Amino acid sequence: MLTANDFIPTKYSQLIENGSFQWSAPSNIALVKYWGKKDNQIPANPSISFTLNNCKTITKLAFAKKDSSTSLHTDPDSFSFDLLFEGQPKEDFKPKIQKFLERIEVYLPFLKEYHFTIDTANTFPHSSGIASSASGMAALAMNLMSLEKALNPAMTEEYFYQKASFLARLGSGSACRSVKGQVVVWGNQSNIKGSSDLFGVEFPNDIHDNFKNYQDTILLVDKGEKQVSSTVGHDLMHNHPYAERRFAQAHENLDALISIFKSGNLNAFIKIVESEALTLHAMMMTSMPYFILMKPNTLEIINAIWKFRNETQIPVCFTLDAGANVHVLYPENVSEKVLQFIKDELVGYCQNGQYICDEIGNGAILL
Repeated sequence: MLTANDFIPTKYSQLIENGSFQWSAPSNIALVKYWGKKDNQIPANPSISFTLNNCKTITKLAFAKKDSSTSLHTDPDSFSFDLLFEGQPKEDFKPKIQKFLERIEVYLPFLKEYHFTIDTANTFPHSSGIASSASGMAALAMNLMSLEKALNPAMTEEYFYQKASFLARLGSGSACRSVKGQVVVWGNQSNIKGSSDLFGVEFPNDIHDNFKNYQDTILLVDKGEKQVSSTVGHDLMHNHPYAERRFAQAHENLDALISIFKSGNLNAFIKIVESEALTLHAMMMTSMPYFILMKPNTLEIINAIWKFRNETQIPVCFTLDAGANVHVLYPENVSEKVLQFIKDELVGYCQNGQYICDEIGNGAILL
């Protein structure tokens, strides 16, 4: 069983003066939700997610040794980085990156030796109400691991990806599920081999063809800032009256998904996925202080999906993140009918009629 100390390097065999890497990392959508965490971004319960394909962050990391250039008279004892978002300096992102570097320095002891230029962009609109912290932190972690692998070429591929997921988690918990694809488990689950609280792992068991190339159409109900940050939301689970039962339920639902993924039982899949989405929001409605993150149009969409599924027997379902937007999930072989239903009945509930078509993807890619 790996511990955090296994990710602390002893020494590096190479010297690298400067260079750059570029990675893309996707967002992901949890089927069993992680809500509530312990110290150091350890989840209070395990989760499982589909890795997405189209909604991703593309990050280029350029680096130069501080002492190798006269223009870099930066403090040798501090982190030095410039941050560009879609080509423009983005000062309000910097504190989050600073905090991330502080958290991971023990695992990447070379960080203060370089000046970094982080140039990042999303393939989806920044204000679209899609959480970009998972894809953003995963893309940054991949780049930093590429630099560490250049310093230590003997590193194995398995270690590279485990550590990348481990580091991404320290930036944003769900980011650890954006490193690999297509179905990722994060959190210790006794009957899932290799599962860990420290990093995400690809689901190791059989997955029926029904779930291959699953589709996710994201309906943008509300593109505004989140009412409550994920960090605050997770913290509200500490004294939550229903927390312990919820954590047990997540283990039970993840256990049930093992056989569902093997058998291809779409009806059982739908029950768990929709129940998990509603449970996540129930936890927020029953915390203190309490929040309702759904909007009236979120409920209109949910009811329309239930009605459509009842009338057509087409296995389409919804899930939600900690916000108002709706992820419509369905197998590839019913895409045409579901997309027609979305255009005919659901687009009117989206802000400015906006929605994004996505599907299961394979994780981070070196560009």
